[in-house]
Amino acid sequence: MFVFGYFLYALAVVIKMALGIFFWFVIARVILSWVNPNPYNDFVNQIIRAIYTITDPVLYRVRAMIPLNFGSIDFSPIVVILGIEFLQIFLVRSLLEISQRLIY
Repeated sequence: MFVFGYFLYALAVVIKMALGIFFWFVIARVILSWVNPNPYNDFVNQIIRAIYTITDPVLYRVRAMIPLNFGSIDFSPIVVILGIEFLQIFLVRSLLEISQRLIY
């Protein structure tokens, strides 16, 4: 059973890292909504397009389920960040606890 325990441990670590990376993409998306980057720099435009491509599917689903627009303020990134924190606390810690019980 210790092999399955190590598998769950590795899965928990990968999920934690993926959620952490996605968290920073959402933060970058929020910061980009506040500033106006140089539109003539192709490298910057490619990075911005990548950030929007990665975050748009999740933010769009949150906006569709919970319409939280008050004027020009969009609260969907806050909901996504809270969801990421919930998954890190509940899912990752649960997987780590299960893996520890299977290993020892």
